[in-house]
Amino acid sequence: MLLALVLFPLVVLVERAAGLSLPEGLGGSGAHASASVLYVARDGTPLREVRGKEHVRASWVPFDDLGESTRAAILAAEDARFGLHPGIDPLAVVRAAAQLVWNRRVVSGGSTLTMQLARLVAPHPRTFRGKVDEAALALRIEAALPKRRIFEEYANRAPFGPDVRGIGAASRVYFDKAPRDLSVAEAATLASIPRGPSLYTVGKRTDLVLRRRDRVLGRMRAAGSISEEVYRRALAEPLAPRFTRPVFGAPHLVAGLASGALAELGGGVDLGSARRVVLSIDPDLQSEVEAQVRSIVRPLAGKHVTAGAAIVLDNATGQVLAYVGSPAFDDAKHLGQNDGVVALRQPGSTLKPFVYGLGMERLGLTSASVLPDVELSVELPSGVYRPKNYDERFHGPVRLREALGSSYNVPAVHVALRVGEDALLERLRALGMTSLTRDAAHYGPALALGDGEVRLVDLANAYATLARGGESLPVRAVLRIEAREGQLREVATRPRDRVFPRVVAAAIADVLADKGARVPAFGERSALDLPFPAAVKTGTSKAFRDNYAVGFTDRFTVAVWVGNFDGSPMQGVSGVTGAAPVFQAIMLAAMRGHEGDKLTSSEADELHDVTVCALSGGAPHTGCSHTVRERVPRERQLQPCAFHTTVEVDTRNGLLASAECPRSVVSERHVEAYPPELVAWAKAAMRPLEPTDGSPLCGGRSAKNAAYLQIMAPRDGARFARDPDRPLSQQTVPVRVAGTLGAPVRLRLDGKVVLSSRIGEPLSFALSPGEHVLVAEGAGDVRSEAVHVRVD
Repeated sequence: MLLALVLFPLVVLVERAAGLSLPEGLGGSGAHASASVLYVARDGTPLREVRGKEHVRASWVPFDDLGESTRAAILAAEDARFGLHPGIDPLAVVRAAAQLVWNRRVVSGGSTLTMQLARLVAPHPRTFRGKVDEAALALRIEAALPKRRIFEEYANRAPFGPDVRGIGAASRVYFDKAPRDLSVAEAATLASIPRGPSLYTVGKRTDLVLRRRDRVLGRMRAAGSISEEVYRRALAEPLAPRFTRPVFGAPHLVAGLASGALAELGGGVDLGSARRVVLSIDPDLQSEVEAQVRSIVRPLAGKHVTAGAAIVLDNATGQVLAYVGSPAFDDAKHLGQNDGVVALRQPGSTLKPFVYGLGMERLGLTSASVLPDVELSVELPSGVYRPKNYDERFHGPVRLREALGSSYNVPAVHVALRVGEDALLERLRALGMTSLTRDAAHYGPALALGDGEVRLVDLANAYATLARGGESLPVRAVLRIEAREGQLREVATRPRDRVFPRVVAAAIADVLADKGARVPAFGERSALDLPFPAAVKTGTSKAFRDNYAVGFTDRFTVAVWVGNFDGSPMQGVSGVTGAAPVFQAIMLAAMRGHEGDKLTSSEADELHDVTVCALSGGAPHTGCSHTVRERVPRERQLQPCAFHTTVEVDTRNGLLASAECPRSVVSERHVEAYPPELVAWAKAAMRPLEPTDGSPLCGGRSAKNAAYLQIMAPRDGARFARDPDRPLSQQTVPVRVAGTLGAPVRLRLDGKVVLSSRIGEPLSFALSPGEHVLVAEGAGDVRSEAVHVRVD
């Protein structure tokens, strides 16, 4: 009679199950939606566990990775006859019914492991109807899925605590192990929890947990899963949990990868399918960088410094070794969850190496080339732009080495004008600074001084490109992922792209590593000094809103930003006082054990030492009283010094002697001859200039007494594009002519005079499509060389 009462409902349940469909996600790709993703460092050190949509700790473990002891313990605790029934265990139902009738209370349940899975994926009220639905769904699950998959689904969905789901997370939380590494006693302990997660609380109700564990061990012995000896050893094993607290390493990087905001650093791998993500982070270096970024705030708090960020790259691979987005992720007052590594900020002088690099490539400049650091006025549509140096001084003729090393602004703008703003913008984008989305006219020549917004990660990679000899690589923070289905997916390596010639990258690196080149601006000792070769550059944006220190060795690139996330200015904090000390400490930590004697692999191959005139940067001759050592490209032939020359003067008045002068009053004098843009500076500095007038005591006229004109901008071969949104009559090209200040000058465009003015006053001509020839004319027959331009 009892058997009939059991079998009849089973038939009804089978019919009911046939009309059911599997719950969404069960056995399919959505089965792991609630699983958390574990992000680990390159050596396996856990960084952070990002929880799934149910906000619980969960880590999906495939059936084969559960381990025999863990599988046996779960079966002993929940369903010893799992392999024998179709989802409902008739014997268990009969037993439960008989005990209910005999004892008039529930002594044991009839739920199978499959029925418990049904309850987990389709929760229902604890009513008779709910139990019927649960049983029917269990039959449907058994008909659709193999036993291995059913067991795997249950083991990864069962509750093991208030915010712990699945045996994978439980084994990590309670014992800091993978399920396959649990001892028999530990496996039995965890298998005991799902029956009553709030009752069997490991670490709180030890007596109840031990009694339940020992019962499970007894069932394992009875089922033949363990031997008598193993059983006795397991009983004697003390309950010794090793609780793991949630970790929070590299929070900005992990948060960005998990949300997709930093998908570019994932190397194209779909992180949505991952259960474990192995990052390129070096955990020890990450900890040191975090400490150094935290150290920024305290000593500079009185100067309104509240934020900072840093990133360390491996030059050879482009991998991120350390990533710190702010001093404190949880500092809401100072916007600590903002990520300074990818925030758009003005980079200040850190763009200058790329300006000079382009000048070396396009204009043939070397580190010995002399550039004008004198007052400069640039006509722009918005007005006249007059760049100034940080020290509010002009330094006259400076070699490129000193101009870059001491971070003078005016020479950088001078070179930017010569190479052209369009070419500079194109090169910066090729280096990865794709946040510069406006056209070149928007930025103007001030782009050379950082007048545009870039990300610290892109700036760091641009410097790493120099360290690689001019070859770019994408930045990557992910090494590989372990997918939820168990597959291992490596991040593919990308080919390198050449952005600068090797010789240019080597030359710029050599200048940035030259401590002597920094002395005029930063003094004999500064926070930029390191005990090994390192190329370093600082930068400070307008009104002290941002400052930077970026640099590299042969192995690593380090970039540091200091400022405030709300955009408010600091109080007089520059790159060398704000970011540089942190840069120094981080680079020392990164290079620990890697100290070398070279900066880049291309240095020795591409550059060699030469002696040059200290004033002109040219090959010295007898007139050069002071020389210095320089490092220039091996294939470059230095031109003779053009600044020092010897002239004959009339000793009676110091003016130029002509052939008619008696030899008794003629003497040779060493003088200096400067290009037009430096003459005014030379006069003000009282340099020994060549006389401009011949001696009237001798009669005749000196051949040296000649006027001079040169068009400095636009450069020969320049191209201009019309703005279709502005009237053509309002579009002009600024012209800069070098000559005697205040002297009259005429501009001829295609043979026609288009403007008459004076040297030093604003000059320009209107745009018109086509090829044009521009010539400047002075008094008499003085003419400049022709400049050819094109307007598209």
